[in-house]
Amino acid sequence: PARPAAAAKGKQPVSLEPKAMDVLRAMSQALTAAQSMAFTTVSTYESPSRVGPALAYSTRSEILMQRPDKLRVVTLGDGPAAEYYYDGKTLTAYAPAEKLAAVAPAPPSIDAMLETAFKSAAIYFPFADVVGSDPYTLISDGLVKAFYVGQSKVVDDTTTDVLALVSNEMFMQLWVGSNDRLPRKMRVVYRGDPLRLRHELTLSNWKLDPVVAADAFASLNAQNAGKIAFAAPQPAGAARKPAPAKARPAKTAQP
Repeated sequence: PARPAAAAKGKQPVSLEPKAMDVLRAMSQALTAAQSMAFTTVSTYESPSRVGPALAYSTRSEILMQRPDKLRVVTLGDGPAAEYYYDGKTLTAYAPAEKLAAVAPAPPSIDAMLETAFKSAAIYFPFADVVGSDPYTLISDGLVKAFYVGQSKVVDDTTTDVLALVSNEMFMQLWVGSNDRLPRKMRVVYRGDPLRLRHELTLSNWKLDPVVAADAFASLNAQNAGKIAFAAPQPAGAARKPAPAKARPAKTAQP
């Protein structure tokens, strides 16, 4: 993408550039206008290696959501597969390889469920801001700088507007479809991470307001699986640490 004009002239960008905020607002409006959505994500995150440079791991997820209280996430990747089903009353986490499921009561909205899942069981979805009831507020909250970078025609084979978003907690680069205003890519580095590991999320195969089957947010395999406690994973013999008081399943948490 092209460099921003302000950067090219050696000037500091406007703290919250109106053009960048307009694109962010339009993205939120496009997302919240849909009562149901289906899309695919590929999340790539870095992890320290024994020799120094970080290794990259990826997961692929198929997401189906229906406002205000339905979500299904089926994930495959560089690690165990996982499935999540939220039907407005319960959240089920299912491990297909082990044929084990954890089931817990859940609050009656996607936003509240995501918060509860993160705090109670360290379940974090990197696309949480996208399926929330107000993506604009979730992403813009705490921003100290936002500027328009330019356009790209590479990501997801479409023309996108590229934004840079900066808060005291993270630096995010965001690619938004110029025509449909749907998010296509997010790239984040967290300020609190001394290693500055990068987290990248691509979003594709968008379907807005698809027909959703009545049983789409339940799994017969999960219902018949062995049951385990719904809790954060812990190393053997380790005591569970409490979640940070201000932690939330959005841009402030690391995948």
